[in-house]
Amino acid sequence: MQSQAVILTDEIIVQRIRERCEDETNGFKFFVQYFYLRQKGTPFIINWHHDKIIDALMDVWHGRTTFLNINIPPRYSKTELVIIMFSAWAFMKNPRCEFIHLSYSEQLVLENSERIREILKSAEFREIWGDLSINPNKDSKGSWGTGKNGSFLATSSGGGVTGFGAGRFDENKKAKFTFSGAILIDDPLKPSDAFSDVKREFVNSRWDSTIKSRRNSPKTPVICIMQRIHENDFAGLIRKDPEFDWVHLVLEALIDEGEKTERALWEAKHTVEQLKAIRGKNSYNFSAQYQQNPKPLGGGIIKGAWFKRHSIVPKLKYRVIYADTAQKTKERNDYSVFECWGLGEEGGIYLLDVKRGKWEAPELKKTAIDFWNKHKPLKNGTLRSMKVEDKASGTGLIQDIHREGKIPVKGIPRETDKLTRVMDNVSYIESGYVSIPEEAEWISDFIHECEAFTKDDTHAHDDQIDPMCDAITDMLAGQTRGFFS
Repeated sequence: MQSQAVILTDEIIVQRIRERCEDETNGFKFFVQYFYLRQKGTPFIINWHHDKIIDALMDVWHGRTTFLNINIPPRYSKTELVIIMFSAWAFMKNPRCEFIHLSYSEQLVLENSERIREILKSAEFREIWGDLSINPNKDSKGSWGTGKNGSFLATSSGGGVTGFGAGRFDENKKAKFTFSGAILIDDPLKPSDAFSDVKREFVNSRWDSTIKSRRNSPKTPVICIMQRIHENDFAGLIRKDPEFDWVHLVLEALIDEGEKTERALWEAKHTVEQLKAIRGKNSYNFSAQYQQNPKPLGGGIIKGAWFKRHSIVPKLKYRVIYADTAQKTKERNDYSVFECWGLGEEGGIYLLDVKRGKWEAPELKKTAIDFWNKHKPLKNGTLRSMKVEDKASGTGLIQDIHREGKIPVKGIPRETDKLTRVMDNVSYIESGYVSIPEEAEWISDFIHECEAFTKDDTHAHDDQIDPMCDAITDMLAGQTRGFFS
């Protein structure tokens, strides 16, 4: 007897897709794979850590978890899964959901918001669930709503949320939990602001002063996804929070399996060898951002052994003198420092000379000119300019030298605190891009000052560190950042 072929009509296919997406157990996972392929044109390959995240989200969906914190390395699909796909799936299941989405980046939250709207407005979505209409009177990137009175607000961590709430009180008055929205926090603090006490504490204080009160119901979930960047970042704060019972999912990029064996969290993203190479370039950032275990900063932020050493200076592209001037010349105040740096043709930078002392204004100007005249005639790389911090006595020095008209002098803006500048640049030292002389009469003091640098300003002096950071920012980071003109 011949078997009868089963012909699947479009209607049957759509019905099966709908059933698989709406399944309470595995529906979200299928939804992610289906709509990611249609949005991006490439499959979403589920790794085991994605399954961990999905399981944690399903605990939130079913009301088993109210406060979820996920710590995960950057670029490991956290935003795609937790913000974009989970929100879209939740709106499909319950168009009355109310979400508030926060991140340090206004651009990021707006892009995420737009991606969610694109899914809900897509032909594929409408074919399966009909028109889940977007309210025409409330349809902007940052704030939009559904025809069923659902809402989505996307703003920065410091943005206004007054008048907005997450979750629905009317759907959670009964004992049985119904998911109806959440507060979604994605990297609330910019990594480069991690060492700014002011910016870090501002973001953390927003939780108690503003954000947690935006929950419309005691059952409204809060989901935080972030890479760790400091021991006292937002994840560090909520780990000590006695008010709420947070569930913490911590995903390390490099997993210690014992007996000196390690494996990668996501081999397709980073192999063990690649992760070890990243660790070798900046051990502090790797411990925090990749291993979710930020270390307290003490001394030893800059290690002398990290500097490359040179006895012969290679061929240089150009040279620049960087200067840091003290406000006062009393014994307990910092020194004024002039440092000459060169950019090698291979891409590293070389400290060539240091002049350090305590000089009043007339002598400071003479010292600056003498240091310039000492290095101007040298033939290895053109001496381009002198760059001085444009502040206090430095401003006066810039003006005095400008009047002479013989030295191209420029002011350097320093808009962040010293610790932040050091942490932004220390990876270049640890990676071997910064070379100092094997022998020089000033080298011992230079290394000692670098190694003595502390996070809390308990070190004696750091005047040589500022010009070094300026050189790294200008010559190395500045090649892509463009900080200096």
